[in-house]
Amino acid sequence: MPNERLRVAMTSRGWTHTDLANATGVDPKSVERWVNLGRTPRRVTALRAAEALKEDVHALWPTLRQPRTARAVSPELVALYDQRADLPVSVFAELLAQARRRIDVLVYAAVFLHEAYPRLNDLLRERAAAGCTVRIAIGDADSANVRQRGQEERFGHGIESRCRLALMHYRPLVGVPGVELRTHSTTLYNSLYRADDQALVNAHVWGINAYGAPVWHLRRTDGGSMFDTYAQSFDAVWETAQPVEG
Repeated sequence: MPNERLRVAMTSRGWTHTDLANATGVDPKSVERWVNLGRTPRRVTALRAAEALKEDVHALWPTLRQPRTARAVSPELVALYDQRADLPVSVFAELLAQARRRIDVLVYAAVFLHEAYPRLNDLLRERAAAGCTVRIAIGDADSANVRQRGQEERFGHGIESRCRLALMHYRPLVGVPGVELRTHSTTLYNSLYRADDQALVNAHVWGINAYGAPVWHLRRTDGGSMFDTYAQSFDAVWETAQPVEG
C-alpha cells in the first residue's frame, strides 16, 4: 500500500526519490519502496528522513509508534543485587582497581567505602598515577536536597554529618594529579561507581537508606544505551558541581 503522506511531503518540497535518498544516505530504490510499496525504513533512517522533510516521523510511518519488544535481560546487565548490603566492599574496590582510563564516583556520602576499605584513597592515587582520570562528586552538606534526603530516609541531620565526613575522607586527594573532587547539590536518584566501561548503580528508594536499595552492575555493550544513560547523568551533575579547594 503506497505511503501517500510521504509522497505528499516530498511533492510539497519538490523532492525526487534521489533527493530524499541523498538526504538520508540510502539508495533511491529504497525510497521508491517507501513511497510506492509502503515499506518502513529503520528507525534511525526514518528519523533522518522526517527531519529532512520537516515532518513528524510517526505521521510518515505510524508503525514506528509500536513499542519495541521487551528484552527479558539486557546484555548490559551483568548482575542485579537485592540491596547494597549484599555486596562486600571488595566488589567496589576490585571494580575501581580494574580501571585504566576513568573512575567516576557520584554519591551523597557513601562513607561505607572508607570505613570498610581504609586504603581507598591510596587506590585512587595509584589509579591516577597510572593514567586514570578520577572524578569524585559528593553531596554538599548545606544543600536543601541533602537535607531533604535525610528527612526522606529518616536520617534527619545525620546525612549532613555523613557528607561532611565523606569530604574529610576525600580531602587529602585534593591537588593529587589526575584526581578532582567536587561537591554537588542535585537531587540524587542513584549513586554511581564507574570504572571505564563498567558501573555499579545503587538505586535510591524513598524512605529507604541506600544500603537497603538495589544495585545493578552494568557493562557497556555495542548497541546498548543503559550504561551511557548513567554515564551522561554523571556528566550532567559534574557540570553543576563545585570544586573543593585545598
